[in-house]
Amino acid sequence: MRLFSILIILIISQNILSQQSNLSRAVNSITEYIASNHFLEIRKINGDLASVDSIYLKALEINNKDYSETLLSLMFATVPYREVPIKLPLFNVIVNYPLISADEDIFNKKNENLPRYFFIDTPENDYGDLDKLAHFFGSAFLSYESNIFDLGELIGYFVEAFEESFKVQSNIDYRDIDVNYYGRLFGKLLKKDKTILPSQILLFRSLNFFRFVL
Repeated sequence: MRLFSILIILIISQNILSQQSNLSRAVNSITEYIASNHFLEIRKINGDLASVDSIYLKALEINNKDYSETLLSLMFATVPYREVPIKLPLFNVIVNYPLISADEDIFNKKNENLPRYFFIDTPENDYGDLDKLAHFFGSAFLSYESNIFDLGELIGYFVEAFEESFKVQSNIDYRDIDVNYYGRLFGKLLKKDKTILPSQILLFRSLNFFRFVL
């Protein structure tokens, strides 16, 4: 499982590197939008759930309505980390793997403005669900790009297993896996209906959670 996880991630990395120039420009533009006072005002007026749609629609505009590139650039633009610490078990060494991101000042401002309270079960702290948009859009990208079968679910589980084995964390985050599912659903529905918005799927998750609790 570990070896297969690494191979999958390497394959994805190769595909990303082939379009890194355009991707970097898109990530920077989306990050600047989220960091802007204009977006912050939208978030304050409309709330976190609706502001996610604002980011998505802006990313579509930046990427000339290329839905695949939009989802991929959103994944990197909404990641709240500039690098990922990875522990290599064979050598017992921690390395910091850099991610595509904007300049530090813009990146930090983006993190301050990122929506993070869009689920009914979002933790009531300053961090909230800050990292969940990256999971959502990343899974949506994999599902949208899956033409034969749903790679999103397969890769989602392998990435979580990879994080458990190689990243500095103690166990798999099953809440991430849950959000991955709804990201895949968004990507799958987006193939058939280009008018669907992220907020509709994020709200659907909260409604399902509420129904389950009741």
